[in-house]
Amino acid sequence: MLNSKQRSNLRAAASTIEPIFQLGKTSVDEESGEFTETFLSSVDDALEARELIKLTVLKNAAFSARELGDDLAAKLSAECVATIGRKIILYRYSNKKNIKHLEF
Repeated sequence: MLNSKQRSNLRAAASTIEPIFQLGKTSVDEESGEFTETFLSSVDDALEARELIKLTVLKNAAFSARELGDDLAAKLSAECVATIGRKIILYRYSNKKNIKHLEF
């Protein structure tokens, strides 16, 4: 669980990065409301490599950015740092040893 100071520092760090994923109808199964396996594995790999990522929720998505961010964070054992408009910021500490970890 992140405290408010850590969350603030991560939001500041995320302000300079570009979104690397888009959430829309193809990312979420319409029947069950669950994320597709390929989307989850892609986001999981990105979190492992980068620790901090930004996603964009498209206008055609069936759910709000807050709902999708919280659900995605729970499924990937990550923290939903913030949702700003249609942007979601996710953070998860990486277990990789050969990357530079974020310090906040």
